[in-house]
Amino acid sequence: MVTVIFKVMLFVSVASMIGIETTSFVAIIGAAGLAIGLALQGTLANFAGGVLILLFKPYKVGDLIDTQGHFGHVLEIQIFITKINTPDGKVAIIPNGAISNGSLVNLSLRNQLRVDLTIGISYDSDIKKAKDLLIEIMASNPKVLKDPAPMVAVSELADSSVNLAVRPWATPEDYWDIYFETLEKGKIALDDAGITIPFPQRDVHMIQP
Repeated sequence: MVTVIFKVMLFVSVASMIGIETTSFVAIIGAAGLAIGLALQGTLANFAGGVLILLFKPYKVGDLIDTQGHFGHVLEIQIFITKINTPDGKVAIIPNGAISNGSLVNLSLRNQLRVDLTIGISYDSDIKKAKDLLIEIMASNPKVLKDPAPMVAVSELADSSVNLAVRPWATPEDYWDIYFETLEKGKIALDDAGITIPFPQRDVHMIQP
């Protein structure tokens, strides 16, 4: 590109030196440059976004990020695009211009993530017993981080259940393992303790005329 630009400048300079009017050449070159710039507007934006990403490094290969509606580990960073490996095994190809101009969540910067779970128990169940069981399950899992400590709290008094917010902490690599294991072991432990997990119910009253 630099070679072509210098050749064009040399051509215009030589033409001017031998007495050829260069105003029309300059106008044509300017119009061509404008047309090319408009045609490559999106591509140039992606190029600029790639340069910004490589300079300021908001994420790197291997980081777990959430951007432009896609969530996964960064597989590759190119000058125009970024490839993300999603949890379901797909590869999302995202233009760098959209990433640099949009919001980005890098979940790997602190190397610890909070796993947000909600488990509902019936109004007749013992809340303290349920909380102690869930805390014990998370504390016995070696993948759950000890600092910050896992916690369980009442988050909502819903229509048919008391919802407990279950909050273990994990590394990005163990996030989904802890998510699924806590749900499964929590369900088994609550069942064994006689604590029911209700489902939405509706009472229907039949009025006979």
